[in-house]
Amino acid sequence: MDAQDLRVALFSGNYNYTRDGANQALNLLVGHLLDRGVQVRIYSPTTDRPAFEPTGDLVSVPGLALPGGRGEYKLARGLPASVRRDLKEFAPNIVHVSSPETLGHRAISWALRHDVAPVASLHTRFETYPRYYGIGFMEPMLVKLLTRFYNRVERVFVPGQSMADVIHDWGVTTPTSIWSRGCNHDRFTPARRSLEWRRSMGIRDDEIAVGFLGRLVLEKGLRFFGEVVGELKRRGVRHRVLVIGKGPARDDFAALAPEAVFAGFQAGDDLGRAVASMDLLFNPSVTETFGNVTLEAIAAGVPVVAADATGARDILEDGVTGFLVPPRDIGAYADAIQRLCEERGLRDRMGEAGHQAAEPYVWDRVNEVVLQGYLDVLNARAKR
Repeated sequence: MDAQDLRVALFSGNYNYTRDGANQALNLLVGHLLDRGVQVRIYSPTTDRPAFEPTGDLVSVPGLALPGGRGEYKLARGLPASVRRDLKEFAPNIVHVSSPETLGHRAISWALRHDVAPVASLHTRFETYPRYYGIGFMEPMLVKLLTRFYNRVERVFVPGQSMADVIHDWGVTTPTSIWSRGCNHDRFTPARRSLEWRRSMGIRDDEIAVGFLGRLVLEKGLRFFGEVVGELKRRGVRHRVLVIGKGPARDDFAALAPEAVFAGFQAGDDLGRAVASMDLLFNPSVTETFGNVTLEAIAAGVPVVAADATGARDILEDGVTGFLVPPRDIGAYADAIQRLCEERGLRDRMGEAGHQAAEPYVWDRVNEVVLQGYLDVLNARAKR
């Protein structure tokens, strides 16, 4: 069996209606699979005004707005008859689920009933979300549900070894493959740094731009970010917070960091310019499974201070390309950022080391891992 024999049904809770790191990775994966001759069909909730055009053939699955103030996301209601008919006609030999919600569960059940190989990819640490919304008691229950979900498939694609260790500790016994992430090295490069752009944002040349990059949602650690900013101000550390992104918690973040510059959503080469124009990136999130923003920052020659958690742990070398800090240690975060703010030579050395460390992260190379994983699963089935 080779790539041209593969027929992949990919299920996503959000393939393109709202832009995030997970669905951008999925679209790049589909592009790679199509280039290699794989037949792919995608099933996801959709909207009349998507964030970007989808890669590949996208079948709309009915969905409802997610409750709890997160209506920008949709929750599929399962597999309606029209989708089941489309699946039957497409006749996949791989069902790939990318999110552990209703649609993913129903897709796995369909695959098992029809003797089709189910696989999953893990993009977000959903079990950590309750702690940001005052319902942390739900986390153990979510871990049990997620363990059951990933034990129903024949391969789990995880972004790094740290995430593989986490799910194995939960009790997931399904074999894993490391599907890392790539980086657009023409876009994320130190050459795109622009003092002119910084000045247009109101950042003086002698101010150290401490960057945040990502969707403005509480689970990205915004409250910790705000506490650290307050500690830096108390210490008299000269800096300016530069926020790249948008999201429903924008006003909350503005209250936490009232002197921050909000550059809004940036895309394409404008995003590359914005990242390279930071002096350091601060990423306190513990919900990442990989941390695309961390990779993009070091590729652009920007040192990173991040939570010592999945995502950053597989990318950063502590003390070389940035600092890994215990996730809730406000003082340690402030210490690391203060060092980078006050030591230009350290920033330069870490920036250069990060730029070099990011070079192996190439999309075609990492996406080929998934294709080969599909073939491995089907070849193993053929030997049973």
